[in-house]
Amino acid sequence: MVTIILLLSCDFWAVKNVTGRLMVGLRWWNHIDEDGKSHWVFESRKESSQENKTVSEAESRIFWLGLIACPVLWVIFAFSALFSFRVKWLAVVLMGVVLQSANLYGYIRCKVGSRKNLTSMATSYFGKQFLRQNTGDDQTS
Repeated sequence: MVTIILLLSCDFWAVKNVTGRLMVGLRWWNHIDEDGKSHWVFESRKESSQENKTVSEAESRIFWLGLIACPVLWVIFAFSALFSFRVKWLAVVLMGVVLQSANLYGYIRCKVGSRKNLTSMATSYFGKQFLRQNTGDDQTS
């Protein structure tokens, strides 16, 4: 159990601090200011022609596939441990779910921005769809 938790922690650190920055140009961390307030920082590398060459589409897809598949796999393990009454392994599985989900959440926030930006993007998208339907832009002659 200890070995698995140590390996999970190493994987969390590697994905958060190395792999995400190198493969997709995203990083996130927590910063505590002088007042003792915690601030979460989510960054994405700006797109340019030179940096675009270093981040390939294949590497990006592999990164996101692994980032999404791992929490799903840990959730399956959690249900398996729960329904097979292996409660002692449930702690390890829950640690896996928490660490992998934290990385997924952090990188999604980096990719789409803050919640405010996500809300405004969704509002803007649905507003455009509503206007498109009501103005009849989808009519063909």
